[in-house]
Amino acid sequence: MDAMFRLSSASNFRHVGGYVAHGGRRVAANRIFRSDHLAGLTAEEARQLSALRLRRILDLRGVAERTAAPCALPEAIVHSLPIEPTIVQKLTGLIAAGHTLSRADVVALMQDTYRGFVRHNTHRFAELFSHLLESDEPTVFHCTAGKDRTGFAAALVLRSLGVGEEDVMRDYLLTNERLKPREPSRADLAPEVYSVLWRVQPEFLDAAFEAVTQAYGGIEGYFREGLGLREAQRERLRALYLEPER
Repeated sequence: MDAMFRLSSASNFRHVGGYVAHGGRRVAANRIFRSDHLAGLTAEEARQLSALRLRRILDLRGVAERTAAPCALPEAIVHSLPIEPTIVQKLTGLIAAGHTLSRADVVALMQDTYRGFVRHNTHRFAELFSHLLESDEPTVFHCTAGKDRTGFAAALVLRSLGVGEEDVMRDYLLTNERLKPREPSRADLAPEVYSVLWRVQPEFLDAAFEAVTQAYGGIEGYFREGLGLREAQRERLRALYLEPER
């Protein structure tokens, strides 16, 4: 089955296969998927995902998000790796203090959110890799919109497999083509502010990797010291998720 089919209820669902990775091998298709939340699946969409043999779901949403919108794929095992959202609270605080938010304000806040993934949530991404190392059964990881927490997770997975930075960024920015925009949930957010929140920008992901460099000296140091991925684990990831050598 083509894993690039569109789900109306989870428009950012897609696999991360096909990219050229370590040694010229490609990331295997239909093994690792990324998505927005899976709470609104129709019966037909659930059937499509079941046909992909999806049995392992890694949920990066916070506790309240997960409780409000539980996964609608009953045969799958859901592993909770909660990363609590912070951007809404920060925006609310600024508005309550009488600050008129600009587009630049929100970009800066989003960059700080991504730095926080490294500074405060590295253990969650380490847990994600521990699940991926168990077996190559088809797996989807997701958050609410599948763009920020999920976007950084996908970037780490692809980089760990040896995918180049340009392709990693290309996969990250695909969210802007796939994610259906939603109506603003708050009347106090200007359209230009909301447009930043509902899209991704290279500056966001760059901020996370800048934090990686500051704290760990670079991505390889982050893999080793932050995520616990030594050479044996990296080799197992390649064996599980790259196409065989020809």
